[in-house]
Amino acid sequence: MAASPYAYFQRRIVPLAEAKIGIMTHAFNYGTAVFEGIRGNWNQGQQQLYLFRPQDHFERLHRSARVCRINLAYTVDQMMKLTLEVAERSQYREDVYMRPLAYKSAEKVGVRLHGIEDDFLIFITPFGPYLDVTKGIRCCVSSWRRIDDNSIPARAKVTGGYINSALAKSEAVEDGYDEAIMLTQEGHVSEGSGENIFLVMNGKLVTPPSSDNILIGITREAVMTLAREELGIATVERTLDRSELFTCDEVFLTGTAAHVTSVAEIDRRPVGGRQGIGPITAKLQQLYFETIRGDNPKYRHWLVPVYAAVAQKK
Repeated sequence: MAASPYAYFQRRIVPLAEAKIGIMTHAFNYGTAVFEGIRGNWNQGQQQLYLFRPQDHFERLHRSARVCRINLAYTVDQMMKLTLEVAERSQYREDVYMRPLAYKSAEKVGVRLHGIEDDFLIFITPFGPYLDVTKGIRCCVSSWRRIDDNSIPARAKVTGGYINSALAKSEAVEDGYDEAIMLTQEGHVSEGSGENIFLVMNGKLVTPPSSDNILIGITREAVMTLAREELGIATVERTLDRSELFTCDEVFLTGTAAHVTSVAEIDRRPVGGRQGIGPITAKLQQLYFETIRGDNPKYRHWLVPVYAAVAQKK
């Protein structure tokens, strides 16, 4: 069967091409929506598409919805079932991206959260590498500061807040870099334009705490677990200053889109004084990719197979 994308939209599963919103939709005009990005990773040998930690994504979606006063009238189990049905109907045999989104769906003009109807949708699209994970990328420290939690809640995945990321990303790419690293209003290291950041220092992982306006990433937590359980490497969560980016041993980014991506250069300074991917980053990359593609049985509980008939044979 050839791949053909579907969506869950207005309480029906329909071909993606039929899922359209009106131009007056509140979320379109004011960014009043919250979302998740769920990777589906294709395993050619097993002929299986594995969703990575979808339950955790849906639990975070509920938390984001509460922050933004969006009534998400679906349980985690209900959203899981719908996501699997959309993915199974679409019949992709490649890496994909699932986007569940809860949004203010009324076609009304006016800046507010109260008194606006809510809805929920899911769509799927093919999604290959977001950044080049085979070699280290080049980053710059952005002139755009990371949104503050007292301005736009940093712990919620709010669609409107991603203009902050878009400004930083475009600035970086147009200046000849691959990605941006953003600082807090106080000048501390926060995250990439769409990724969490880790530094390797003295054999440990060091990463900014939630109080430095990071989105608490699901991939971030998975990498911390793999480092601890498989490599015996501890993670320290603490505030990081900009200069530490230039004095650490290794830097890498994590995220649903970015996976585990090594950073080779920051502001034209080679990270760790080396070329290529550092040894700890390389080990974590290998562990992570084995895990998300279903080749590490120890972490199979993080995965949900899309194609049930294939899964039953395993």
